[in-house]
Amino acid sequence: MKPDADGTSLAPPSSHGRGDCPKTAALARAGSRASALEADDVHLTHRHADALAGVSLRVESGETVAVVGPNGSGKTSLLRILAGITHPTRGQALLEGRDLRSIRDRERALLVACMAQEEHTDLPFTAREVLLLAHTATMSDWRPYRAHDHRAVEDLADSWDLGGLLDRSLQQMSGGERRRVFLARTFAQGTRTVILDEPTNHLDLRYQHDLLERLSASSRTTVVALHDLDLAAAYCDRIVLMDAGRVVADGPPGQVLTAAAIEAVYGVTARRADLDGRVRILIGR
Repeated sequence: MKPDADGTSLAPPSSHGRGDCPKTAALARAGSRASALEADDVHLTHRHADALAGVSLRVESGETVAVVGPNGSGKTSLLRILAGITHPTRGQALLEGRDLRSIRDRERALLVACMAQEEHTDLPFTAREVLLLAHTATMSDWRPYRAHDHRAVEDLADSWDLGGLLDRSLQQMSGGERRRVFLARTFAQGTRTVILDEPTNHLDLRYQHDLLERLSASSRTTVVALHDLDLAAAYCDRIVLMDAGRVVADGPPGQVLTAAAIEAVYGVTARRADLDGRVRILIGR
């Protein structure tokens, strides 16, 4: 395997479904290993309305889990709780067995990196500055950048195909270019766990698949909210299907993504095709 510039070991991605991939088999053998992330009967109330209504979920170390569902189903609320950004109204969220309420922000940043649906900044940062800040986030505020910091950023930029963007400001980039910078920034933190909310927004097809290949081949624990069910089926070990603040299905893509489940949750006519072991969802007649 070839080590990526962010420290992740990348194996050649599978070209078919995830049901029988080596990573899934290894996770199944892990058995009693402590969960990397856990939500235990989590509720979240916004203005007297339930965003989450009793969600329980375990994510094992090294697993890649897609959270899917229609708008307003609770995906973002769940990811924010698993990242420790929001605390549940009732229930408990655990990171490596510890209640996220008890983990200070600085320590949490060493354990879990997250990217929101939309990332905004009004400051004229260049891509290089964004990546340097992420790379040195755990170091002293007063330590100057050193040669190896700049080399690490150059390597990261090469890995994420950002070489031509390093010295451009975020305001001069397209939405997809900014998205790629923020994704690289998230991985530059070097955490064991990564949480990504709709990371494929604004990305063209090449970079959508490049990102999901990285996630599926990585040893990191990853929870990713996606709208594209085909991408979720192709690259993720498990799919968590949500509706109205609840988990309605949780399991391998082949078990969760049935035509009946898609029709019930999304309210659309759906057909399922299995091509070379890969689940595909066809919408419409």
